[in-house]
Amino acid sequence: MPRTCPCGLPAPYQDCCGKLHRGAAAAATAEQLMRSRFSAFGVGDAAYLLRTWHPAARPASLDLDRKMRWVRLEVLETTGGSVVHTEGTVRFRAHYVDRGREGTLEEHSRFVRFEGRWVYTGTV
Repeated sequence: MPRTCPCGLPAPYQDCCGKLHRGAAAAATAEQLMRSRFSAFGVGDAAYLLRTWHPAARPASLDLDRKMRWVRLEVLETTGGSVVHTEGTVRFRAHYVDRGREGTLEEHSRFVRFEGRWVYTGTV
């Protein structure tokens, strides 16, 4: 596991997204869930990604490309998604290296509370 958290916050992985991945804590905000999902891609935790996907939108399975490395995350904008909201969006830019080639993925993701927890529903 990485020492620093892949999500970009200045914390050790185990104390940041690692505790969410282990199930020791739940994301308090939509942004925290989005960051933890980015980190899950980075560490190859497909089970966490599936657990944090809304059941109505979740794929039956998820195969992660082990040759793609997610290296940096930029949060560009958030709307709602705080501890008092029931929905929110996060626009972000994810940087990756795929078979030696650098690239970015920009997405505007939507999140809702489902059974008391934040889940990813798809893109805006």
